[in-house]
Amino acid sequence: MLSATAFAGKQGTLIFSDDFNRNESQEIKDEIGKEWGSNSKSRAKGNKQVDLKDGAMHIYRHAEADHAVSVTHPAEFKDGTVELRFMLENAGDSLGLNFADLKFKEVHAGHLCMVKISTKDITISDLKTGKMGKEIYAVRKAKQPLTDTQKEKLKSTENKFQNKLENGKWHDLEVTIKGDTMTVTIDGMETASFSSEGIAHPTKRTLRLSVPKKAVIDDLKIYNNKSS
Repeated sequence: MLSATAFAGKQGTLIFSDDFNRNESQEIKDEIGKEWGSNSKSRAKGNKQVDLKDGAMHIYRHAEADHAVSVTHPAEFKDGTVELRFMLENAGDSLGLNFADLKFKEVHAGHLCMVKISTKDITISDLKTGKMGKEIYAVRKAKQPLTDTQKEKLKSTENKFQNKLENGKWHDLEVTIKGDTMTVTIDGMETASFSSEGIAHPTKRTLRLSVPKKAVIDDLKIYNNKSS
């Protein structure tokens, strides 16, 4: 824990990068460009929730939204790394990086694995074999009690790490997936690492940036780290 690490992503193949240094033609609806999508039309009545300004992507949940903001981009790899700079302006803000495969129907909405970063902690979740797996998701959606076996399974597919961040300040983030392990590095220091079988899903196809309140993103890069 908390040891300096190399930037593993730079050893792989860069498959996408974005510095968000561009202008929008209007300020009413999301107009992100570069193959980015969002759920603003389906979950926020079309109201703008993503704003490109000052060379960064500002994500904020609209008052009429019924779901966290999800900003998506294709990201196809088995093992890979996402690097970016981020800022959480308020103490209650958080940023999630969710890796999905919408072609895989054994989980809800393609959810495979995720890391959620707040100003207090980091949570890494195996969603494929955990709470988004078809069986457990159906029970939870129906608001039925989980079996003891299902409860134990959920506990084994998620881990939380204490990690305080200063809000209102830019931080460097690197999230690397290698086999069944997800490793998180913030400001050059390894802060969290967790292994679970669902993380090793062979076809991550989409990156979702999940923002329940607000977050600012810049200088994003996605690498495919092909296994040797």
